[in-house]
Amino acid sequence: MMTTYATLKADLATDGILTITLSRPEKLNALNEIVLDELLQVLTAAKTDPQVKGLLITGEGKAFCAGADITRLVTADVASGLLFAQQGQHVFRFLETLGKPSLAAINGYAFGGGCELAMSASLRVASDKAQFGQPEVKLGVIPGYGGTQRLSRLIGKGRAIDLCITGRFIDAETAYVWGLVTLLTEAESLLEKSRALLLLATAQAPLAVASALHTIDQGFDMPLDEALALEAQAFSALCATEDKAEGTKAFIEKREAVFKRK
Repeated sequence: MMTTYATLKADLATDGILTITLSRPEKLNALNEIVLDELLQVLTAAKTDPQVKGLLITGEGKAFCAGADITRLVTADVASGLLFAQQGQHVFRFLETLGKPSLAAINGYAFGGGCELAMSASLRVASDKAQFGQPEVKLGVIPGYGGTQRLSRLIGKGRAIDLCITGRFIDAETAYVWGLVTLLTEAESLLEKSRALLLLATAQAPLAVASALHTIDQGFDMPLDEALALEAQAFSALCATEDKAEGTKAFIEKREAVFKRK
């Protein structure tokens, strides 16, 4: 079932994968308020839709997303710049904490806000033609949609500083070696391999997947003892679920588990 918006397309397949395609190829899928609003609409609906098991985000044309729309940035002052940054941060954080696995299938340029969008997904798969960067310093600003924070958490402080203060781009191979992407593949195989990896996640117990995403997210910056306590609480809560009973029973009976998100 395909739903077409002004700036993107949302296609829910029978396997439960919702493919969101940024569709402003003439603008290299650049982000503005309309794109962010429509993306939030789709994500909000996906969060509560039981048919949606996972989300795959990609771009139309030669770019995944080339960043924020520069024409919007030109007119930004202190007040409007703050609102623009907060809007993007809110949408990307919503994706990051959706409770369902997401994957960015990065088909081309992922610059600025595009790189920040990709980092907000649970998983990242890159075409060998993809490029990454946070070139905001070339425009007199810094990343505003979480790039200064997520980048350092994914690839380390030193490499994040490198990209954020030089504005240079890195190729897909470097992004893979640095740990920015999970998997590197040929352009023609990108969507196939991305879907296969995402389906591997959606085949698992959904409450457990959601709990793992939440526990890693919340525990990452905690002192280790607090993070371990968080993990133990999450583990024990899952022990009371029907899915845990089904998963362990299926393992003993040597069959595929049928999870019900209960």
